[in-house]
Amino acid sequence: MRTRSFLGLVLVLCICASLSYAQVSRSAPDLKPTGKGWGESVSNSNGNGNPNGNAKPVRGNGINYHGGPVMLGTTNIHYIWYGNWQGNTATTILTDLAQNIGGSPYFNINTTYYDGANNHVSNSVSYAGNTSDNYSHGTALTDANIQQIVAATNPTDTSGVYFVLTSADVNETSGFCTQYCGWHTHATINGRDIKYSFVGNPDRCPSACTNGTPSPNGNVGADGMASIIAHELEEAVTDPDLNAWYDTRGAENADKCAWTFGTIAGNGSNVTLGSRSYLIQRNWVNASGGYCSMSF
Repeated sequence: MRTRSFLGLVLVLCICASLSYAQVSRSAPDLKPTGKGWGESVSNSNGNGNPNGNAKPVRGNGINYHGGPVMLGTTNIHYIWYGNWQGNTATTILTDLAQNIGGSPYFNINTTYYDGANNHVSNSVSYAGNTSDNYSHGTALTDANIQQIVAATNPTDTSGVYFVLTSADVNETSGFCTQYCGWHTHATINGRDIKYSFVGNPDRCPSACTNGTPSPNGNVGADGMASIIAHELEEAVTDPDLNAWYDTRGAENADKCAWTFGTIAGNGSNVTLGSRSYLIQRNWVNASGGYCSMSF
């Protein structure tokens, strides 16, 4: 998920990309998603290419299917609270999010995505619990450290997404607050395909990782993280191995609607999940030509 400060550049790049793409063959390969909000050429990717070799992607609705798996059945959310969270209401606010996002009209958007056998993502999410990590890798983390933090929990749930949630004193050195607010990927850990995500704390850089409206739950960091978690979760279920659903520029479903929220209420929220209000970005509906929405 790109930071807000890059929005103008993204719009310019998208316009230029649209102009240049119109001048090339439709058979040109789509850029590969990085999980961080932008694409890269296949030759520079990490090897998670189209599993169908040179097969052309299935195009339509502004986002294309590239043959990889989606997450089917119930998706389990695992939280790893990294750093110092003592006394922080985020632990309650974000646990409530995990417990109530499944079954909502909002998460139902993801049911418009499917695999090669036409099996659709379900509107079922379960909160599978949490663990804490007291700065095992300090306050300056690399991408490799995030995987190590996940691996240290001995993850076994191939139907889950493991979220590393960092306190505000923690930085992710590959670009948190300057290029992205969070990201998702996967790795083989203990012989299993484990999906995981880094979610940074916007209290570290509110001008980059929040949209500047009132905090619905009185916690700027947690309210900003709610939207980042939703963003990475919906990308993980529709593109878990970075080879399923993304557009020509490597943008995944949530990337296509990043930093757009629709109607925002006076308290700074745009959706109610359970008994709590949140400000969560819109997601891309893979139907009717494709569009950003808060529900389906």
